[in-house]
Amino acid sequence: MKLSGIFLSCLLLLSFQALAQVYTNKVVGKKNAELIDSLKSAEYPYALPILGKKAAAAGYHLPYSAGISVNYLWQKSDIVIENLQLGFNNGPVYDLDEVVRFKGATSEAAVISIRPDVWILPFLNVYGIFGVSEPTTTVEFGVWVPDTSNTWNEIAAYSTKADLSATTVGFGITPTMGVGGGWLALDMNFAWTDVSSLEKPVFTYVFGPRMGKSFKFKKPEQNIAIWVGGFRVKFTSDTKGSIALSEVVGDGGDAGARIDAGQQKVAETQAQVDTWWESLTPAQQNNPVNKSKYETANRALDAAGNALNTAEGALSTIASSTVQYSIDKRVKDMWNFIVGTQFQINKHWMLRAEYGFLGSRDQFLTGIQYRFGL
Repeated sequence: MKLSGIFLSCLLLLSFQALAQVYTNKVVGKKNAELIDSLKSAEYPYALPILGKKAAAAGYHLPYSAGISVNYLWQKSDIVIENLQLGFNNGPVYDLDEVVRFKGATSEAAVISIRPDVWILPFLNVYGIFGVSEPTTTVEFGVWVPDTSNTWNEIAAYSTKADLSATTVGFGITPTMGVGGGWLALDMNFAWTDVSSLEKPVFTYVFGPRMGKSFKFKKPEQNIAIWVGGFRVKFTSDTKGSIALSEVVGDGGDAGARIDAGQQKVAETQAQVDTWWESLTPAQQNNPVNKSKYETANRALDAAGNALNTAEGALSTIASSTVQYSIDKRVKDMWNFIVGTQFQINKHWMLRAEYGFLGSRDQFLTGIQYRFGL
């Protein structure tokens, strides 16, 4: 049974943090006295950033005010999925949160992005995000129903994989400060990822504090920077969408057999629950513990049975049938640790690499940037 379409929203962990580590640096130290004097005496030639002339006159070394970078990001992360609701052909929606339990969901994405940026102020960079990706999500889940003792048992297990494509647009801001080659950057970006099967794009917010140090080479404009930091991601928790039933179950043959098996198991369990209930005396039936067990079992079995019966009917018109779904999702761990490095060939060209790890997310980013003055 292929349910990849229903869970495609779990893959939307497409996070972009592509700031090359350039910054306005306060030049200090007696050995840099000649450079400080040249910065103060030279006329700053560009319109941006605002207050750039004053910053240069105060002894700050500014990067070129505009740039464009191309980046490749690979990311793999565990997702938590909850509160599944399903409907067919725009009919009744069934709450399956009790009977469908997710064992694990993993999102993996390869992203190519372009990021133009500009320094608005000497300590504030603003950028845009334009990305395309080919994300994949693997989801494992089971169908559970309770018995007469309210012990929940798994009656069916499934695994599904979705291979999709998506586009992302967004923007970000990065306040920075640098003194003597040491720097702090607080990168924040906001992105919207669009997938055709979703009702609306998924919103993602990423925060990435970094702290690092740049080391000069013999060539005046050449240096290497290293840094450590954190990576925090949050995205829209509730996701709704609609997808063709044929995309969910293929030709429907295997799905039909699985639905029949599920209906039989539900019917058998319902008969056991009814037999147990009818064997109780009136006093035992009025016992709050027994009443709770009976109501819980009936509620779960009704939800599973109604969903299976409706799905069976939809299979008879599979070519025109649709599935409506709603889920809540979140990343298993919002934070992970990052380390990175950048080689500045000169003030125009930079190469960067960064790796994130710890927690339930791994990621790797590499990119090239070109800068110029405005």
